[in-house]
Order: sequence, then C-alpha cells, then structure tokens
Amino acid sequence: MKAPYASDPDQSRGRLVAEEESAFRSCYQRDRDRIIHSSAFRRLKHKTQVFVEHEGDYFRTRLTHSIEVAQVARTISGALKLNGELTEAVALAHDLGHTPFGHTGEDALNALMTPYGGFDHNAQAVRIVTALERHYAEFDGLNLTWDTLEGIAKHNGPVTGSLPYALADYDALHDLELHTHASAEAQVAALADDIAYNNHDLHDGLRADLFSEADLRALPIIGPCYAAVEAKYPSLDSYRRRHEALRRVFGVMVEDVITTSSAILSDAAPADAAAVRHLGRPVVRFSDRLWQELRVIRDFLFARMYRAPSVMEMRKHVTVVVEELFAFYLKKPEHLPEQWRKDIERAKDETALARLVSDYIAGMTDRFALQSHKRLLGGSGGAGERGEE
Repeated sequence: MKAPYASDPDQSRGRLVAEEESAFRSCYQRDRDRIIHSSAFRRLKHKTQVFVEHEGDYFRTRLTHSIEVAQVARTISGALKLNGELTEAVALAHDLGHTPFGHTGEDALNALMTPYGGFDHNAQAVRIVTALERHYAEFDGLNLTWDTLEGIAKHNGPVTGSLPYALADYDALHDLELHTHASAEAQVAALADDIAYNNHDLHDGLRADLFSEADLRALPIIGPCYAAVEAKYPSLDSYRRRHEALRRVFGVMVEDVITTSSAILSDAAPADAAAVRHLGRPVVRFSDRLWQELRVIRDFLFARMYRAPSVMEMRKHVTVVVEELFAFYLKKPEHLPEQWRKDIERAKDETALARLVSDYIAGMTDRFALQSHKRLLGGSGGAGERGEE
C-alpha cells in the first residue's frame, strides 16, 4: 500500500501534448520506458563520471551510475511507500544533460556559454527530454508527464533566481512550479544519487590507486565498516574485504536515509503529494550526524581524487577540447551534422547559434568529442570506436 503522500499516476498533471494513455502501463512507467529508449540515455555509456571513458573498462560511466542510482532509489522509495515508477524515471533521467568529460566539460561549456545564457546540466536534461530528442511523429522530446519533468528540473531542490535559459524556455510553456520542492519521489532520486556516487567513487579511487585502504580506514563510516568485516572474516583476501566493507558503507547510507526520512514524514504527515511540495523543507534527507561524516569523506575525495594530479592533467586537456570545438562550430556551423542544418537556418543571431552549438557538444560522448577534435582540429583523439553524431 502506498503512503497518502506518494505520487499517484491517476492524479498526474498530464503531458504538454495530450496522448491516449497505455492500457497496461501507468503514465510513470511509460515515462521511464521512454527515457530508457532515448538516444541520450544510450550515450551515457560513453560519458565519464570522474575518469575519461577510455581510461579504464571498470570505472563508472554515467550509464552505470544512473542504473545504480535507480536501484538505490527503488529501494528507498519502496521502504517509504512512495511511487517506485516515478522515482525510477527521475533517477534514470537525472544525468541526461551531462556533457562529455563530466563536470569538467560542464564547467568549460558554462564558461563559454556565459554570454549566451550559461549552461546547466539539470536544465539541459529538461531540454533534451522536451526538445532535442526527435523521434516521435506528434511532438519533439519525449512528452513526459509534468510530474517527471518537475522531478528532473528540481530534484536537488527549488530553482530560484535567474533561470538557465534551457529551463526558462520550457517553464514558460509548462509551469513546473520551480519555486517549490519536488515530489518525495524526486527527492529520493536526489539522495540516491549522493549515495551512489559516494560509494562508487571510493571503489574507483581505490582501483585507480589514488588512495589506499589504509587511507580509508581513517575516515568516519568507512573505518568502522572495515573493522566489522575484519572481525567477522579475519582471513578474507584484500579484494573481498574491500567489497564487503564498502557495501556496508552503502548500507549505512541507505538505512540512514530511510530512518531519517520516515521520521520526517511521520512528523509532517503531508496529506498528499502536493503537500510535500509546499512543506517548505525537504522530507528525504540524511541525519545531521551522517551528513557531517559524509562531508569528511567528500573532502577526502575532493583532495585525493577529484583534484589528483593525473585527474587535473586530464581536466586541462579536455577543457581545451571543449573550448576549441565550441569555437570551431560557432565559426563554421556548416560542419554540424546534416540533421542539424534546419536548426542552423533558423538561428537568427549569434546567441541562437551558440545555443545550438552548445546542444550539439553537450550531447557528445567522451570518445566522440576527442575524435571530432582530432578530425577537425588535429588534436589527440581518444581510444575507442567511432562516435555517433
């Protein structure tokens, strides 16, 4: 049985373009399926998390990360008696707007787009699912429900102040009530994202030899998990010990969110999903104690992983790739693929053209961006098969 504040597909605010709904799938299931079958979702398999995609077969990509986020989100959503289908749809879509080369690519593109309205990956995700996916006969985008679009736009909280143009354009057509919090399901997706990347960045950093198990034992949450594994399995080999310890870290975070959020929801007793949005505070969160401990872990990862010399060297390289591709396409838009030509013709000024170029570059995979840079500008390309346009 669902909680009274769970999102109800029968009470969905519907789609921008009215459609006859499926006889055997709820509207949220249909949203999830459209996201999974989208071109943007497939491209996530060759978009980086921290390491550039071709640097190693075992490092997480945006696709594997999104699948992990969806799994965590389903677990938490079920425990809180929320709508798992909406939760999963938002979780699977939350990273669709990411550029090649992760946050490095986003930072570079945002700097380049500052004169033209900036760039934000959450806003770009909305742009992708409302405009840039062009497969259906009756509409651009995926024509997702209001509920899913709202979750994608503001799963990290209300969006206030100056809006990124990609979000402002759609919000003018279909008011997403950006000043309020999102549904509890979208809030679960946001916390599941935090849980997933905290956990897998520890795995990936160890695999990349950026830090050691001894370093991790000194950290909160992780140290006690290692101690518990060693007490139970004193003869375990290092690889299994690592996995057992880090999966316990995973469990600690999930259990904390469920316990803390259950108490918040019980105390607030929102009558329905709309009441969650207007409560004025999030209802899905970590406990204060765990949040402080996670900040220590995040500070460690920032210093030892995200700003490691090898990572910083690659950041410099891929920033140049994005900058030079942007300048090239802005000057020579005729080199964009044929299916983009009509958009070029409709671009009335430099701002419109820059936004078109930004859309194209943001959609690139790591390997395709490197290969395009090599082909067009003589740069050093990455390993791997030919990218898709």
